Parts: sequence; structure tokens; C-alpha cells
Amino acid sequence: MLEKILTLHNLSVKAKITVKSLVSTAMIILAVALPQLVHLAAGAQGGAQWLPMYLPVILGGCLLGSVWGIGVGVLSPVVSYLITLAAGNPMPVLERLPFMIAELALMAAVSGLFTRKISSQGWMAFPAVILSFVAGRAFFMITALIFSPLTSFTPAVIWAQIQSGMLAVVLQSVIIPFIVMGLRLIIYRDKNE
Repeated sequence: MLEKILTLHNLSVKAKITVKSLVSTAMIILAVALPQLVHLAAGAQGGAQWLPMYLPVILGGCLLGSVWGIGVGVLSPVVSYLITLAAGNPMPVLERLPFMIAELALMAAVSGLFTRKISSQGWMAFPAVILSFVAGRAFFMITALIFSPLTSFTPAVIWAQIQSGMLAVVLQSVIIPFIVMGLRLIIYRDKNE
């Protein structure tokens, strides 16, 4: 979506990269800050229940496309881990970090595949978000099962984590598309004026 808007404004390649870098940085900052706020408000289980890092990552995919979205998906948990490790309480925990990197990168890639469709039809953000959640959660389940002999992830633990975040998946499947459609309306209205 953002690529089309930047092209409509006749921005140079350098300017496009600058804007995409700034939007990516904002999404990463949000993906680091939002879980901290959720943990403060909802306690230690708040992250697994509300999936706060997923919102900015999927939003980043919808806005930036797959390539830049993957960057947001990979860097968000890594930056969060490094910052919170320095504070003495790493989030996500090291054991979950590689799974989360892979899951978020896939979710951003899937939602990013819809970016051109979202540019012309804002409602396409709904299937983008829903399919990214389905792909990401399924990928987490499959990879965790494959590597379960090396981790503490048993099928019961994996299923419990997925179930605990179902309300967040439903809510974000509505919230993210409305954010995307709202941004699309604002940006295109400014272009038409």
C-alpha cells in the first residue's frame, strides 16, 4: 500500500527508502513498547493472551509489503529480546525467540502479499490479516512440534499457547484491517484534494 502511495507522490527511490525505513522503525518501536505495556497491565501472561507484538508486525506487512514486513517481523522480537535482556527480564524468552522470529516473519510476509490489493480495495486487509494469523499460528505449531525434542514445547503446551491467544487473534483480525482502511482513506483523501 505504501509503495503505491509513494509512487503517486512521485518520490525518488531514496525518498521511498527513507519513508519505508521510518515506517519500519515505527512498527518495530511499537512492537517492542506494546508488549511492555500489556505486561504492565495484564501481568506475565498478558503477552501470550493478547499477542501485542503481532499487531504492529502484521500492520507493517499490510503497509510495507512482504520484504519490508519480513524485516519488521524478524527485527521486532530480536530488538525486544536485546532490550529486555539488558533490563534483566528477556521477552520473548530465548527458547521462544527463534520460533517467534519465524512466525512473525511469515505473518508479515503473508499480510504483505496483499499490499497492492489493499491499495485498490481497502477491505482486502481482512483476508490479509486472517490468512497471516492462520499461516503464522500453524507454522508455530508445526515448527514447535518438529523441534519439541529440543525444547520444552510439548503438543499440550503449544495448543495451550494457541488457545490462550485466540481472543487476541479475533480482535486483531478486526482492529488491524480497520486501522489499514482508515490510514488508506486519510492518505488517499489527501492525495485527491
